[in-house]
Amino acid sequence: MTALTPTTAYPMTIYHKPNCSTSRNVLSLIRESGVEPEIVLYLETPPSKKKLRELSKAMGMGARELLRTKEAPYEELNLADSKWTDDQIFDFIVEHPILLQRPIVVSPRGTLMCRPWERVREILPA
Repeated sequence: MTALTPTTAYPMTIYHKPNCSTSRNVLSLIRESGVEPEIVLYLETPPSKKKLRELSKAMGMGARELLRTKEAPYEELNLADSKWTDDQIFDFIVEHPILLQRPIVVSPRGTLMCRPWERVREILPA
């Protein structure tokens, strides 16, 4: 078996948190497929509200499904309350990027929330 040479011919982007094991596993699978993705360290460079809307639409998810419920700001901001609109939730994620569920992967075959991490196989190169 020969090693795959990383390629950018199959453009992929991962919204990544390096100290998250799920995110690391997804990145490893992408690289094992021969792709070197664009890595967005979303805690350092949070996606804009517009980008969050695009990602959520591409995944067929509402804003609430993008929230990490186990992070401190979720409780502090009372985000379990149904009074918050999608627009407001996107604002909270932009302000507190730790609230963004991860990893999100964008590829020519689709955009996925890769939880569990094996889901990334659905959008790797054929």
